[in-house]
Amino acid sequence: MKRPVLIATTLLLLTGAGVADADARPDRYQLPGDAGGSKFEGIGADERRGLFYVSEVTGGEIHRGSSGSAQAAEWLTGDGTDGRFTARGITVDALGRVYVAGGPNGIGTGRPDLWVYSPDGVLLAALRAPGADVFLNDVAIGPDGAAYFTNSNDPQIYRVADDGTGWTATRWADASGVVERQPGFNLGGIVLTADRGAFVVAQGNTGKLWRFDAATGAVSAIATGADLVNADGLLRQGETLTVVRNFSRMLATLRLSADGRSATLVRQQATDPTRVLTTAKALRGQVLYVDSKFDEPTATPPYEIVTEPVS
Repeated sequence: MKRPVLIATTLLLLTGAGVADADARPDRYQLPGDAGGSKFEGIGADERRGLFYVSEVTGGEIHRGSSGSAQAAEWLTGDGTDGRFTARGITVDALGRVYVAGGPNGIGTGRPDLWVYSPDGVLLAALRAPGADVFLNDVAIGPDGAAYFTNSNDPQIYRVADDGTGWTATRWADASGVVERQPGFNLGGIVLTADRGAFVVAQGNTGKLWRFDAATGAVSAIATGADLVNADGLLRQGETLTVVRNFSRMLATLRLSADGRSATLVRQQATDPTRVLTTAKALRGQVLYVDSKFDEPTATPPYEIVTEPVS
């Protein structure tokens, strides 16, 4: 009597029937928010565990969700927890450790500029970046396993790692002689190139892309011929680079060479006019975009991560 059941099950597996239902995921994810309004910016993805982390600008809370569940939850409290009153870029390394950029959290306050947490939410490090007026915006994991943070106030990148003697933050690259500081947000989004030999970094106020050599820190311009003003988050998938242009409400798609030395515009697409998207990460076949609520004086729910950004 069991043979027909086994045959039917085998046929389902071979034909793929039922696979879509088993792997069905939400097209948007709900974030918890504060009664007085919440705004969001960064997102990190843990591909191995199927988790994503979202940073809250208003208060510095960190929220965590699963690719299979529509409802995220507060993972780390804010409002002064570990000296964190705001949070910006966020990423996850191969060990599941979570790195959080503090934006202006430490400017004029003596508070930390960044934090590192274990996968279980244990604080591993709360660090000040060397220098003054440091606004850590976004973060990416380098080929050496360290985390590299961009500075939106000056054209600098900071390296954060535990190299065996404890966690440290050092100024890894200073491109002041090449990248001109402009009013507004300077260096922001950062991704590693396909050949893992360089970082591509966005300068949001000018719309320029810059290449930082991963071995030397040397910087050079990447010619795109494209309007990338308000470039915020970057997402690289193979040779495809997506530039999220927050208040321009546009997504730019470029073909990026493996070494990051050249980029060609493929298309520009208008995003949902009711949202200001800041950045994106890929997680198990989906691209997740942060709806920041930056356009609302007092943000109101729903607070969402979306998978369909185009209007």
